[in-house]
Amino acid sequence: MQLLITDRFEYELSRILVFIAKNNPQNAIDFKNSLMIKLQNTISMPYACRISAKFNQENIREFIFKGYTIIYKITENIELLGIYRDNIWGS
Repeated sequence: MQLLITDRFEYELSRILVFIAKNNPQNAIDFKNSLMIKLQNTISMPYACRISAKFNQENIREFIFKGYTIIYKITENIELLGIYRDNIWGS
């Protein structure tokens, strides 16, 4: 099992990192590194996080990381679907 980063996740994460880096570039680096560690840990226990309320499907999960919700889909891999804040995430 491995992490698959969707274009949407990559785009949303890059926007978040640019925003954080405006005030403190090191915080943006630390945020990304910490998130990647958390995501790598998800590989060993993909069902440990809660079922996504938005999708309500057993194989779509989410967790909160520093105020951001990360949504992922469990297939033969872990597909990172998106990252958002403030309960706003469009389809």
